[in-house]
Amino acid sequence: MKEIDERINIITEASLDKKAFNIKILDIKELTTVADYFVIVSGNSTIQTTTIADEIEEKMLEKGYELLSKEGYQSARWILLDFGDIIVHVFHREDREFYNLEKLWADSKELKIDNLNN
Repeated sequence: MKEIDERINIITEASLDKKAFNIKILDIKELTTVADYFVIVSGNSTIQTTTIADEIEEKMLEKGYELLSKEGYQSARWILLDFGDIIVHVFHREDREFYNLEKLWADSKELKIDNLNN
């Protein structure tokens, strides 16, 4: 669990460094085998979403965590970063409202991170 906590902290700090907002961490391990956690963050523009995704990827690589796959980067409306048991969703604000992953995964447990002031 300590490794998970460190990675989630790296992801949330990198997101906050690039002014991401509405950060949610969903514990989905009891609901699916796809991943253990979804981290969902928002940006106001495609430039901001790519900047957030780049920062997360860079900070995770600096700490030795490998990105397994990245999708949606070209359109930058919904960027998915797959770190294995943690999947990060970087949404353009409008697309996040449309897809509403939080509602889709309403049975998940939301993790609270102390330094998130959303």
